[in-house]
Amino acid sequence: MPERPNERRQGVPSPPRRRIGERPVHTSAANLPVSLETSAGGIVVDVVNGIPYAALIARRNRAGRIEWCLPKGHLEAGETAEQAALREVAEETGISGRIIRHLASIDYWFSGSDRRVHKVVHHYLMGYQSGTITVEHDPDQEAEDAAWMRLNTVAHRLAYPNERRIVQIALDLLYKGT
Repeated sequence: MPERPNERRQGVPSPPRRRIGERPVHTSAANLPVSLETSAGGIVVDVVNGIPYAALIARRNRAGRIEWCLPKGHLEAGETAEQAALREVAEETGISGRIIRHLASIDYWFSGSDRRVHKVVHHYLMGYQSGTITVEHDPDQEAEDAAWMRLNTVAHRLAYPNERRIVQIALDLLYKGT
């Protein structure tokens, strides 16, 4: 098994934080229809020379900046969350994995121009089975880059706090057995 490539060193700006006591800004989004979206994905781990690595992808956010995140995507008709997680990881990273266990599900809200969306994302811990990391097979071409990164540094690279918490759950399971 070849060694993992050097980790990418890319600064990802932190999301804006609301100060304690500051009230959220309410817009006319409250009057928009609500839709539910479900996605699935996760953390694929491979151990090389005793060092665990995780596969991440880089996407552009709405402001055009690159953000590192966990591979994930929408469930297709008739798919379970587990099937979608395996498919999405394979499409976005080129890596085939096997599900070890469910880590957590996160949910959040966002607004588009025509609707409010309540999104639920199911995350799984996966073990590497085969493949070479690439974004060439991403049908939506949302992933601009993919890389293996040391599992113990992944949380520092992720753009979203919820995904950093998912990584901490995986680390706790792998190292503490909780």
